[in-house]
Amino acid sequence: MNARRLLPVLLLLFVGSGCAALIYEIVWFQLLQLVIGSSAVSLGVLLGTFMGGMCLGSLALPRLVSARHHPLRVYACLELGIGIIGITVLLAMPLVGGLYTAWAGSGLVGILLRGVAAGVCLVPPTLLMGATLPAIARWVETTPEGVSWLGFFYGGNIGGAVLGSLLAGFYLLRVYDGATATYVAAALNLTGALLALALARATPHEAIAPAPEKVERAHGSWAVYVAIALSGMTALAAEVIWTRILSLLFGATVYTFSLILTVFLVGLGIGSSGGAALARSVRRPRVAFGWCQLLLCGAMAWAAYMLTESLPYWPINPSLSGDPWINLQLDVVRCLWAVLPAAILWGASFPLALASVASPGQDPAQLVGGVYAANTVGAIVGSLGASLILIAWIGSQHAQQLLIAICGV
Repeated sequence: MNARRLLPVLLLLFVGSGCAALIYEIVWFQLLQLVIGSSAVSLGVLLGTFMGGMCLGSLALPRLVSARHHPLRVYACLELGIGIIGITVLLAMPLVGGLYTAWAGSGLVGILLRGVAAGVCLVPPTLLMGATLPAIARWVETTPEGVSWLGFFYGGNIGGAVLGSLLAGFYLLRVYDGATATYVAAALNLTGALLALALARATPHEAIAPAPEKVERAHGSWAVYVAIALSGMTALAAEVIWTRILSLLFGATVYTFSLILTVFLVGLGIGSSGGAALARSVRRPRVAFGWCQLLLCGAMAWAAYMLTESLPYWPINPSLSGDPWINLQLDVVRCLWAVLPAAILWGASFPLALASVASPGQDPAQLVGGVYAANTVGAIVGSLGASLILIAWIGSQHAQQLLIAICGV
């Protein structure tokens, strides 16, 4: 009973964790722009590196950390580590910039060096970020109600990410600087860690008996893992393409990146919360998951049409107003109008995929880690494939047509 009463509090912890993570991401995006330049290639490399670290962290924790450890203490250690490494990255960035400037080249060598520079900066903290959800998943059971709470945790993390994106992009970096933003994120990590330790002390955790060597998986789980991987691939590829297109309307700035990322995350948060509620009651979550992917075909076609044939011809002229607040409202409305439907469906896919593969007796950390890793691997392929291959070879229009076909698959 105590464990169930803590679930709403843990949801707040994930809101703070997501907020800190997105503050770091936007600060690192700005810092790495100064180090390795700002281009579609750089954005794809950075997204791929960031998502790769999250994937490895989600896979590594269930294998490296025993289920006997208190989940809240494990979570607290992860949050402390993220804060410490976040500040270290801020202090070490000048050294990374000097090394990259001294050794950078063009072509394939330059791309590889960008990946190395991004990896040195981003992989250590993102490993810990990716491990937070599997760590706290051990506090719930792999029942329909427990799986739905995992979906709510995922949605809360995304909700916090929206707050972090807005806070960093429109206040901290605008009024202060990257150092102040980093210290705010580290303070959120420290607060979350201390609260988790206090909760761990108040709620003793019973050691979990060793799981059987092989837990029987739900029949046909491989199809769900493939589908959620393809879903992650289309989501990140579309985000890269749509960011490129919207940058032509809004300008290629940190403001634009923060705005598009915020709208995308709002949709993911709404969708994941709705999907989590649906996963608790629906009898056949795989059918609902499949319908999400089919509806995405229409949502992506809607976004493609709005971005190229509608938004550029709206009878408005943002330059007529010098008030940045009015221009912000206008940009948010235009971005929501085009991107939100697809983002909601991608968000709903994750909790429905969890419900589709959950089976009794399964380690919740392995359940979350497996689905999260499959989704993240797809996201890595999507971000790198869109920025390095699709846009250059076939253009944005045909790339979006290919993504719609993949959603149908």
